[in-house]
Amino acid sequence: MPIHLETQSDLEDAVHALIKLDPRLQPIFALTGMPALRRREPGFAGLAHIVCGQQVSTASAAAIWGRVSAAFDPFDHDRLRKARADRLGRLGLSAAKIKTLKNLAREIAAERLNLDMLANEDADAAHNTLTALHGIGPWTADVYLLFCLGHGDAWPAGDLAVQEAVKVGLGLKTRPTPKQMAPLAEPWRPLRGAAAHLWWSYYRVLKKREGVIGK
Repeated sequence: MPIHLETQSDLEDAVHALIKLDPRLQPIFALTGMPALRRREPGFAGLAHIVCGQQVSTASAAAIWGRVSAAFDPFDHDRLRKARADRLGRLGLSAAKIKTLKNLAREIAAERLNLDMLANEDADAAHNTLTALHGIGPWTADVYLLFCLGHGDAWPAGDLAVQEAVKVGLGLKTRPTPKQMAPLAEPWRPLRGAAAHLWWSYYRVLKKREGVIGK
């Protein structure tokens, strides 16, 4: 059964366990302090929210999701599945995102996909289930598993901030690719999700340092 990061206390226990698993993380933790748990809504709404934010700025993503969620209140897969594509387009969704969301809605309606059950699957198996769906890439899958389901072993190997933090924190010469990130994270199983929280915090420390140095 996977470990779940449902509360801040869960994350704190996981981070302390991680540091015991891999002493290289101790100096990272000394700089970051305890990361704050980040959670989003689960289910279709949570995944749709992430899809709406793909390849657009944070501000644009927030505006699009604000319009979409307001147009479908309550937000559920059946209502979106039945919505006309031109209506969705007027809310700011691209044709590709409309296709992705409608496909997700159909899969859920046909009971071929149960997003909540992914929380209890092995992280790699859950990742593969999601990335097999049209329009769901590795980053979207991992963000859903980690933030919406609190999957303790989800590992966002394609996240640029985590890659950069790992590069600096582990003293690598170049930023690791998503493929290279997989073996680097092996020592942190089954707590790779907690490790991701720690590396995101370290990335923010690095950015603050750059800001101070640049002044």
